[in-house]
Amino acid sequence: MTAGVWVGVAVPFLLAVWAAARSTRVNLLLDFWYVLSKVTDDGGGLLVGPLFSYYLEQPFAVPSLLFYSDAAVFGGDNRVLTVLAVVLLGVVVAALVSMLAPRGAVRAAVAVVFSSLVFTPHLSELWVQASNGVSWAPALALAVCALAAAHRGRHVPALVAAVGATLSFGSGLAVWFPLAVVAWVRRDKRWALAHLGAGVVVVGAWLLTRPPGPQAGAIPGFAPVEQAKVVLATLGAVWSAESPRTAVVAGGLVALVLLVLVIFTLGERDPLDAGWIGLAGYAGALAVLIGVGRASDAVPGSNTGMLSRYAVVGVLALCAVIAMVVRRVPARRSTAVAGVAVAVLVVGATYAAGLPKEAAVRASYAPLGVVPVALRMESVPALDQLDIEPTVLPAAKALGMYPFDGGFTLGCHGVELGDTVDLGRVEDLPPSAGTVDSRTLVQDTVVAGWAAIPADCVLAVSAEGEVVGGGVTRLQRPDVPHADGLAGFRVVLGPGTRDVLVHDGQVLRRVTGRADPEA
Repeated sequence: MTAGVWVGVAVPFLLAVWAAARSTRVNLLLDFWYVLSKVTDDGGGLLVGPLFSYYLEQPFAVPSLLFYSDAAVFGGDNRVLTVLAVVLLGVVVAALVSMLAPRGAVRAAVAVVFSSLVFTPHLSELWVQASNGVSWAPALALAVCALAAAHRGRHVPALVAAVGATLSFGSGLAVWFPLAVVAWVRRDKRWALAHLGAGVVVVGAWLLTRPPGPQAGAIPGFAPVEQAKVVLATLGAVWSAESPRTAVVAGGLVALVLLVLVIFTLGERDPLDAGWIGLAGYAGALAVLIGVGRASDAVPGSNTGMLSRYAVVGVLALCAVIAMVVRRVPARRSTAVAGVAVAVLVVGATYAAGLPKEAAVRASYAPLGVVPVALRMESVPALDQLDIEPTVLPAAKALGMYPFDGGFTLGCHGVELGDTVDLGRVEDLPPSAGTVDSRTLVQDTVVAGWAAIPADCVLAVSAEGEVVGGGVTRLQRPDVPHADGLAGFRVVLGPGTRDVLVHDGQVLRRVTGRADPEA
C-alpha cells in the first residue's frame, strides 16, 4: 500500500489511541473492581480458580487476567488497558484487510474504509473505560483472527484463536458456527465438521453450566418484539446517535442486504467469499445474542442495542457488506471511483453520527470521577453507592494501586484530605447561585449539587475546617442556567462534614441553599 493509504488507515487508529490515552487514570466502572476482588486475595495475590468462573453468565478468563496484570504491574491504570483495547481493535482491522483480494487501489481504499469504521466515535465506550474495552476487544480480535485464518485454510490457528475468544467473553462463543460455514464454503469438509462439533460442545457446555435466570437486567423469558428491536438496533446503531427508531430501520436494511448477499454468495460457494460469509454470520449471531440476553425495559423508551460498545456489531456487518459487494464490482476506473465515493459517504455518515455518541459516553462517565476519592477515603457506604465492590480495598492497597500509591490528589490547588482550610476566609454563595441537592450532609455518602460559578474543585470540610472529602466539578446540569451547562458537582462526604466548598480559582466559596447538616 502507498504512503497515503497507510496514513488513511493510521489516522483513525491514532485518533482512538489519543482518546484512550486521555481517559481517566482510575477505572470507574464496577466490572473492573468486582472482577479484581474475585480473582485476588487480600494480599493482592492472584487466585487462578476464579479466572475460569463466569461473570455476567459469560466466560471472562482473559479480561480477568488482564485486569489483574494491570493492577499488579501498572497500578490499575485505566489508560493502559484502554490503549490495549484500541491496539486489539487494530488487530481486527488487520485481520479484515488480510481477507481482501489483492486488487490494488480498490483493496487500499477498502482498508481505509475498514479502519474508519472500526475506529468510529460510535465505539468510544470501548476506549474510554477499560472495563468495556477489555471485555470486548480480546474476544473480537481473536474471533475475527479465527475467521481470517479459516478464510485462508489455516484451520489449526483458527481453532486456537476460537478457543482464546471463547475464554475471553460471551462474544467469543458466537464464532464457532460461522467458522464451520467458512470451512464448508472452502470445501474443507473435515474441518467444517470439526468446527461444528467443537461449537456444539462449547456452546452446550456453556448452556449447561451458566448461572440460571436472566442477567444484567434483561427481560425474562421470550419477548420477541422487544428482543427483535434490540437485534436490529444493534446492527443499525452506527447510523444513529440517539434515535432507536432510526437504528432499528437501518438495522433492518443492513440485515436484509446481508441476507441477500449471503444467500447469493453461498450459491456461488467461492472460497474468496468464505471469510466474509463467516463475518456476516458472526455479526448476526452477536446481534441475536445481545437481543436475547440484553434486551431490557429498565429505562422506558430505551433500546439497549444503542449502547456504544454494541455498535461494533453493526460495524462488522457493514464491513462484510462492503467486502462482498466490492468483490463483485468490475475493476474499471469509473466503477472504482464510484465505489470509493459511496464508501466515503458511508464512513462520513457513520462518523458524523458517532460524534454526539462519544460526547454522551464521556458525559455519562464524568460523575463517576468521585470513585478514586471514595477509594482513598475507604468509604464502604460511598463505594456501595457507586456500585464499586468494597471488598477489593485490601487487595488494591496491597498491590499499591492508585489512589493508594502516594500519587493521589484532590486537584484543588494543593489542598488535600486531612488539610485544614481557614473558614474565616471562605465566602458564602447566595442560595440562588448554588446548592447541595441533599437535604442533609451524611457521612460516607455521595451528594450532588451545583454552583453558578466556574468552580474547578469541590471539598467537604468539618466545622473546624478539616478537609474530610472531595469530588469532581464541571458536570452537566441541564436544570441549571449556566453559560456552558457544566455547573454540577459531586462530592464524597467524610466524617463530620459541616460544609461543602467550591473553589473558583481564586477563593473558596461555601455552597448554601440547603437544610442544616445532620447533627
